Amino acid sequence: MTVLSQNTSDVNSGRAFAALRGRFPTWEELARARPAQVASAIRPGGLANIKAPRILAILRAIEERQGALDLDWMHEATDQEVQDYLLSLPGVGPKTAACVLAFSLGRPALPVDTHVHRVAGRLGLLPPGTSAAAAHAILAALIPPKLRVSIHVGMIRLGRVVCRPGRPLCEMCPLRNLCPAAPTFLGAERASVRRVGPAHARNKMVPRRATAGSSRQTKKGRVVS
Repeated sequence: MTVLSQNTSDVNSGRAFAALRGRFPTWEELARARPAQVASAIRPGGLANIKAPRILAILRAIEERQGALDLDWMHEATDQEVQDYLLSLPGVGPKTAACVLAFSLGRPALPVDTHVHRVAGRLGLLPPGTSAAAAHAILAALIPPKLRVSIHVGMIRLGRVVCRPGRPLCEMCPLRNLCPAAPTFLGAERASVRRVGPAHARNKMVPRRATAGSSRQTKKGRVVS
């Protein structure tokens, strides 16, 4: 499901996962399927031709190492052991590994998606130019374990609604007084308003007056342009 969530919405990835499990009720059936069959099932999630072989490669790697499609041992393993194993699987990066740790195993992980990365950068938690892979390590060192999952969820919500790409809505952000980027965005907005100028602003607000010959009186008393 985490692979299916990449580069798409939660709604689309949820539909794709439901369709996948409906078509292949067991992991063993899925592992024996052809890439085209898997791609057909997960089409609603987008990038189906890329995600289908990736999912099959992960299943093959697990079966070869464990002798079965079973990862129950992770419940007893340490966070580091689980993370190292997940990152060794084909196509699994830090974000996917962190999602499994946080949402499948209930561990204190902080997945860094595009929203978390953007918000953390604007808040000054990440140096400029920090890669997504490096961001996981930096934020894990900064944020206490008990707060990581809730911070992840909160940053995603903030990034989707307020701290959006392009011009964020700093004026309504609950963190604007703590954010080093907010004055820059708010200052640019004020400067833009000043550049418009009073006369221009008035002209935009006053309705255009009819000029001579631009309208005529009809028999019913209605004015038409």
